[in-house]
Amino acid sequence: MVRLYVVLIVAAVVFSIYAVADCAFFDRSRVRGLSRGWWIVVIIFVPIIGGLLWFIIGRGRAGRMSGGRTRTLAPDDDTEFLRHLGSEAEQDERIRRLEQELADLDGDDGGGKPDGTAGTAGTERQRPDGPESPGESGPSGRPNA
Repeated sequence: MVRLYVVLIVAAVVFSIYAVADCAFFDRSRVRGLSRGWWIVVIIFVPIIGGLLWFIIGRGRAGRMSGGRTRTLAPDDDTEFLRHLGSEAEQDERIRRLEQELADLDGDDGGGKPDGTAGTAGTERQRPDGPESPGESGPSGRPNA
């Protein structure tokens, strides 16, 4: 009979040590009921019942917490998903505009410069109000003759 008591006392001590260690290293955001320090006090001063209370009440599950990060969200409730959709739409619009600009450049008279910028082949552009007067300077900065 004495051996049975010794085995039960050793099992209770091992269970209490395990419960204290589990409580000490458990994720703080998932602890329910009391704060972590109070749970450790309860486990130590009420050895078996405190450990049982910790595992039944105090140790919250990840899926059951209402504010946890592991909770599954519908796509229209997930702000990160919606933000990602917005950036994809912006990228698609930017790609469409760049493709349109390239198509417009290809549709010109073929006078694009080798560096990829658009321009006319060897001719100077005239001002919209007519030809430049002899006293004005041209694109090179020198007066026209």
